[in-house]
Amino acid sequence: MTASDQLTLPQLEGSAERGGSLASFIWFRTGGPAEWLVRPKDEADLARFLAELPNEVPVTPIGVGSNLIVRDGGVDGVVVRLPKSFADVTIEPGNKVRAGGAAMGITVASAARDAGVAGLEFLRGIPGTVGGAVRMNAGAYGREVKDVLVEARVVLRDGSAETWPLDKLGYTYRHSDVPEGAVVVEALFKGTPGDSATIGAEMDRIAAEREASQPLRSRTGGSTFKNPPGHKAWALIDSAGCRGLRVGDAQVSEKHCNFLLNLGNATSAEIEDLGEEVRRRVMDKTNILLEWEIQRIGSYD
Repeated sequence: MTASDQLTLPQLEGSAERGGSLASFIWFRTGGPAEWLVRPKDEADLARFLAELPNEVPVTPIGVGSNLIVRDGGVDGVVVRLPKSFADVTIEPGNKVRAGGAAMGITVASAARDAGVAGLEFLRGIPGTVGGAVRMNAGAYGREVKDVLVEARVVLRDGSAETWPLDKLGYTYRHSDVPEGAVVVEALFKGTPGDSATIGAEMDRIAAEREASQPLRSRTGGSTFKNPPGHKAWALIDSAGCRGLRVGDAQVSEKHCNFLLNLGNATSAEIEDLGEEVRRRVMDKTNILLEWEIQRIGSYD
């Protein structure tokens, strides 16, 4: 029993669903439900809701779940998923792009392309939302969010809303100082003047490279492990003989070893167990302990 079993939620203009399915949209298509799945109407609605929500109730923001394992027991407390009202993307003077936390990376990159703003092309290769990308300093093709972010709008667990400049986010590799329970609702990016055709060609190159090298049409969770300093995680995994390794219906991708797959009926436990077995084999072979890049949340069944 959790602290929120008998919880009556604060008033919300958006929607709140008890036992809301997460497996219906998480990329792996596995895992248990949210105790409460909340979709606020707008920033004011979210801020008011969090301010009135008892402090002991955990809050977990989720975007599209493209880099996430939701464990089979589900997620206690409140899961916040921003709806399409948080997905607007607008161009501002000075080669800046303002994007809502629910906007997809490809949408931001495309808007920048159409406006002749260069430097955001790599967001085409990040299959998650702006909120998730800001929180984890997502990166691809030699660039990271920290390279293009000006500021981020954050609604904290206590319901206060703040605009954080880049230096307050404390970025390191795939990490930020955005606190637990806080929700990134907006970000402002800055690029440089560019030619739309050239920008589009670079985005097309990124898309083609991803298609050729990653299992994009599978039930997956993106890059599983962080690249250790001086190494590529996929190469370490391959050298440890893990290509194609299976636990139940979970498999290490044969196309890209740093991707785990749900072949159809895997449980989250099988996917996580497979990841831990990969870590063990890589450690035995190379004396390097891989760090999870995929976020793992919730309770075991």
